[in-house]
Amino acid sequence: MGPFALNLLAAAALLCGEAAAQLLAFPGAEGFGRYAIGGRTGQVYKVTNLNDAGSGSLRDAVSQANRIVVFTVGGVINISSRIVVSKNTYIAGQTAPGDGITVYGDGFSWSNAHNSITRYIRIRMGKGGQSGKDGITIAEGHDMIFDHVSVSWGRDETFSISGTAANITVQDTIIAQGLETHSCGGLMETDGGISLFRNLYIDNKTRNPKVKGVNDFQNNVIYNWGGGGGYIAGDSSAASYANIINNYFISGPSTSVTAFTRGNANFRGYVSNNFYDSNRDGALNGAALCASTTCYSNMAIQSSKFNYPGPANLLSPAAAVDHVAARVGCSKPVRDGVDTALINQLKSWGKSGALISDESSMGGPGTIRGGTAPADADGDGIPDAWERSNGLDPNDASDAMRISSSGYTNLELYINSLVPGTYYYYYSYSAMP
Repeated sequence: MGPFALNLLAAAALLCGEAAAQLLAFPGAEGFGRYAIGGRTGQVYKVTNLNDAGSGSLRDAVSQANRIVVFTVGGVINISSRIVVSKNTYIAGQTAPGDGITVYGDGFSWSNAHNSITRYIRIRMGKGGQSGKDGITIAEGHDMIFDHVSVSWGRDETFSISGTAANITVQDTIIAQGLETHSCGGLMETDGGISLFRNLYIDNKTRNPKVKGVNDFQNNVIYNWGGGGGYIAGDSSAASYANIINNYFISGPSTSVTAFTRGNANFRGYVSNNFYDSNRDGALNGAALCASTTCYSNMAIQSSKFNYPGPANLLSPAAAVDHVAARVGCSKPVRDGVDTALINQLKSWGKSGALISDESSMGGPGTIRGGTAPADADGDGIPDAWERSNGLDPNDASDAMRISSSGYTNLELYINSLVPGTYYYYYSYSAMP
């Protein structure tokens, strides 16, 4: 192992030891990106319309750093060009009324968006997006976490992290249906550390994901990949160090190759208890893969797990499938028609699923109910009823960004309370005026 990787492992171990002294991005945040700060030291911005740009739009909300972004509208935001997210931003999609927020028409860039938190939003790129671009791209930047995001229909990759990006977590997220002819789940290729926990890769011909560098891949479900490959282990001359633990691979109608492909002696993988159901018989009845290069392409199998900050509660492969089917993606308040169809494909256990070349076969982004935002007299992003019940003044906007005794702002306590116990976590919310 080279000196860079040794230094990284030492740093990861140190971070684990410092966990008690640092504040999680939100209760339930895990992995390399778990300490992202978001907009905690900035201001609140309310998205008040579904416009592509201008005052009150999502594009305007993320155009400046140090913001916690909340929504007073739900529905589909049609965009004509990519949205570029600024650093220290918390996109709190769970605050949107109705059926939540879908962004449709092109993709997002989080490159250099240091300390970003993104939760409960749908990003659906589609055929109208820029050719050769990803649904989500991160090429630089550090300390970011994506939680319960649904991203689909990338023109190049659907969700890619590469370059010098460091300390990134993607958890409880759906990465789906990269458009043919490319049809890629995404690249996860950086030495800076990426955690992938409890995600669903579905209906991508290849790169589910393609991994190089430092990667922690645990409790993911991969369904209906195509001939390009499921999990692709990097086969370059650069060294890679990956944990691959308790994941479940399930063949679908498009699957024509085994779960793991490529790899070489430079790809060092610790592998444990990964299951593969290849028979497409309509039942979940896979078996554990062997822990050797016979099952894991040509990677160099390691005897010890890399000391990365893993999930607090590691699920069995079968329990990971149950969790993914029930909870991942933008599932608050409800899954939209696209995600519902994808989960139904998964639960066919090999019988349904398809690679697609455009989103019309999925009905496009569909209709997302707008709903009505709760009363907020002072416009600080916290509903009046919640302020009153937690000792705040619904007529004093200054209390939203005040740091409570928990270390979170009062606004964060509210937005995090909308999705408590997301993953075996329970938090006592207590605001401090």
